[in-house]
Amino acid sequence: LVVSPDSVVAVETDPQGHAAVLCCDGRRTFALPAGTRIEVVRGATPIRLVRLHDCPFTDRLVRKFELPVQGWRGPRPG
Repeated sequence: LVVSPDSVVAVETDPQGHAAVLCCDGRRTFALPAGTRIEVVRGATPIRLVRLHDCPFTDRLVRKFELPVQGWRGPRPG
């Protein structure tokens, strides 16, 4: 989701529905009663969401998940 710096992103729970849970950064959680409205706006401090590295993204996946590379990387046998 890409929005302009001046955007307001709002999420509402159904007033006739069930309670919900808001999870921020995978760490902090907040109980939201039915009918709650949350608005997300630009903060005063910028955050860094993406880090660009010199190596290809696929190389990072191979390292992170210890994926086997035999057979699909490197020279073909024979």
